[in-house]
Amino acid sequence: MQDGKLKGKLKMTVRKPAVAGQFYGASAAECLEEIRQCLPTEPPAAELPSPVIGAMVPHAGWIFSGDLAALAFQAVRQTNPDVDTFVIFGAAHRYLDSAAAVYDRGAWETPLGLAAIDEPLAADIIDLGGRTDPQAHRDEHSIEVQIPFIQHLFPKAKIVPIIVPVAGFDPQFGTRIGEMLSQLKDKHVVCIASTDLTHYGPRYGFCPEGVGPSALQWASEVNDMQFIDLALRMETDKIVAEAMHKGNACGPAAVATLTSTVRAIGRSHGVLLAHTTSNDVLLKRFNQTSDESVGYAAIVY
Repeated sequence: MQDGKLKGKLKMTVRKPAVAGQFYGASAAECLEEIRQCLPTEPPAAELPSPVIGAMVPHAGWIFSGDLAALAFQAVRQTNPDVDTFVIFGAAHRYLDSAAAVYDRGAWETPLGLAAIDEPLAADIIDLGGRTDPQAHRDEHSIEVQIPFIQHLFPKAKIVPIIVPVAGFDPQFGTRIGEMLSQLKDKHVVCIASTDLTHYGPRYGFCPEGVGPSALQWASEVNDMQFIDLALRMETDKIVAEAMHKGNACGPAAVATLTSTVRAIGRSHGVLLAHTTSNDVLLKRFNQTSDESVGYAAIVY
């Protein structure tokens, strides 16, 4: 975690946690124990890019999707342990503006302490088409739930949180970021996109195949996989339209920005580490099922 003296020394703007105690543990001890439970005990079966420079991760409560997020961050650590900064593209659940909202100064607080903003890099990204808007991040969880994993696995790393809305999505934003990152010689940067997949069931108002086991199977094996395939092929120009038409991702602009960023750096495809659903987790952990389900995937680039 970042130095505990950081907050007082710099008198910085600090973004307080919004979902600690709900999506993940409220105390440092709870948080660390949950992270240890989420981290994989074996290396991934898939061959990893070397180094991993980007990842798509889910953002539900850790009890449902923490294993997949941890799997992706551990893959980053395995191939790229000396990360200086994580640029995190988050889903826009409440932010309604049309420009990418960059948290550009200060730090984010979690139960594990403070994660400092990489202010020079944030300023560079704003120059490429983002906008300064710390308030947009106040209640957004899609980025927050990733920060403790970074603090635990990469204790010296800084962050640049960016909410990327679908409205006004600029497919070249990520390209410009990737081109800029390619020119950096003294900084190791990894980009993360945060999204969940199909939200299926009556509570979500999305039941095109009805309800029941066969409908949930369609949501996972067909609808989720159509989005996952586009993310793996890095088809930036199709990702947002796919999600808007088929309802199979809540953070498609974040993923499209990630794929255009890592393509500009030189990647040509992603590697799927795991895919599951909240209903799968319910069955495995609690021997329960539901008529509703949310999909999760971990992909690295």
